Amino acid sequence: MKIVIADDSSLMRDRIKSLLNGLKEKLVIHEAENGLDALKLIKDIKPDLSILDIRMPEMNGIEVLMKIRELKMKTKICILTNYAYPQYKKKCFEAGTDYFLSKSEEFEEIKIIISEMLNIEEEG
Repeated sequence: MKIVIADDSSLMRDRIKSLLNGLKEKLVIHEAENGLDALKLIKDIKPDLSILDIRMPEMNGIEVLMKIRELKMKTKICILTNYAYPQYKKKCFEAGTDYFLSKSEEFEEIKIIISEMLNIEEEG
């Protein structure tokens, strides 16, 4: 399973990788620190899951999400943000996100999402 983690904080990217440590043998993780790099990576490697922060330099996570959906890419998208406001959540789901998580309240859910994706992948 290929994953892109896009967040301008290297600490947050490291936290996500650490959370996924137990699943490491099944994951290939790529990182981006801004939206433009994230979009390029996603186009190039066609990940199974892309984890995007909303607020990033160059291009924000919502813009990246919209571009990915415009290109009809099949990657699952998880918006992971400190700005889990209802208006952002609504906008992200309207733009086609699969998941919308608060960094402070739902961070651990990432591991559950990936575990579920791995089970589906192994069964299919």
